[in-house]
Amino acid sequence: MSEQSSRVNVHSKLTAVSSKPVEPGKTHLLTPLDQAMGQHSLHLVFYYEKNPFGSFDLDPIRVSLSETLSLYPTVTGRLTRGESGNWEVKCNDSGVRVLRAKVSVGIDEWLRYGNGMEERDLAAWEDMPENPNTWSPFRIQVTELEGGGVAIGLNCSHMNADLTSLVLFFKTWTEAHRQQAIVYPPVFSSALHGRAVPVSDSKSAEHYVAKSFVEAPSVKMASTAFKFSNSVIKKCLSEIHVTCPDATPFDLLAALFWIPVARLNGSKHDHTHSISICIDFRRLLKEPLSYGYFGNALHFSVLSLGEKDLIPGELGHVAEAVHGHIAGMKEEEILSVMDWLESRKGEGGKYAQPFRMYGPELTCVSMEHMINGDQSLMYATMFEDNVRPAHVACHVGNVEGEGLIMVMPSPEGALARTVMVTLPEEEIAKLCEDEAILRLEPTMLLSGGL
Repeated sequence: MSEQSSRVNVHSKLTAVSSKPVEPGKTHLLTPLDQAMGQHSLHLVFYYEKNPFGSFDLDPIRVSLSETLSLYPTVTGRLTRGESGNWEVKCNDSGVRVLRAKVSVGIDEWLRYGNGMEERDLAAWEDMPENPNTWSPFRIQVTELEGGGVAIGLNCSHMNADLTSLVLFFKTWTEAHRQQAIVYPPVFSSALHGRAVPVSDSKSAEHYVAKSFVEAPSVKMASTAFKFSNSVIKKCLSEIHVTCPDATPFDLLAALFWIPVARLNGSKHDHTHSISICIDFRRLLKEPLSYGYFGNALHFSVLSLGEKDLIPGELGHVAEAVHGHIAGMKEEEILSVMDWLESRKGEGGKYAQPFRMYGPELTCVSMEHMINGDQSLMYATMFEDNVRPAHVACHVGNVEGEGLIMVMPSPEGALARTVMVTLPEEEIAKLCEDEAILRLEPTMLLSGGL
């Protein structure tokens, strides 16, 4: 927990189990990509201005959670080592840890004057012990705020799920609570493995090789969030239309933040700066994965530009470089990474130790795939009809190096976006004063009142 964790008072814990027992002996094998995410954790916080639960001890919310858990046997299971020494989930219905907490401030004051590191106490994490047989890899925390608001935090080991999986799990819970049809039921598969005839010499595979050998220096990180309105993003996209006619909000915002972060990092020996772009590949394969695929379906690839290109006056050209990089991503690049991860098996079939996937260069995560038209899946998470979250935050555990930029949906919908930023602590305050960013008049959240 953070140094300011006293503001979040955890007062009770319980274990939620599924409403239907899991068949005895059921296990779920983690894929090579799942295994590779082992150094990270995921943390989501959904803020609601009104508490939809009433008393969590008695409310039907616990019934709907148990019904939801019956669809997700890997969520209530426990991590264990298989015969080859690789991680797998023993689906033994041991349940999910649920924490209840209180904060003595209201939601508006919390979002305005809190800070990103403190926010993680709303989705409190417990590091995986050496023997995780009784450790819950998924945790839920319900925190009541002063004035009737509530924050619902979810976290999990990144080995078990990616952000899309965690959001859809939560969305399924809200649908079960409202007795609605489950739009994206979970699909469990261990099919994401290397090919019979591997090809692991692609540019993307080389990027993963480089990651596996680099250990970024450990520095104190800090986080904050920037909310950009639909009208501002629409105006900025029109300004760069000549240079990048097909730019998405992600292309624009990745470029907008990459430029000042590169400047803060100073000149490099080869006079280039790189970002690692993270995208979801469920629908990028020739045989697409189901949207409800539960696990990791993330692809990291590197984009490099010269220092002379990373200046505010070149925003459109940088956005075009980001857009072209993503548009040019082919299935072969993705599959070659699966081949390389598979090739890291040692004697007996055990995978090599995981390494930091977020870093050492600045990592930019796109969530454009979670937006359908003017609405996003994140803000379709309603326990009551038409009562959407006021804000959704996301953090990734164990991020080091140059930092992390996450371009997320925003409650306004349409082109509006929220950008979650994690950087070395000394750089955050400087970023919040960047003129090019401030020109877009963002609302800053959890910035300590900056």
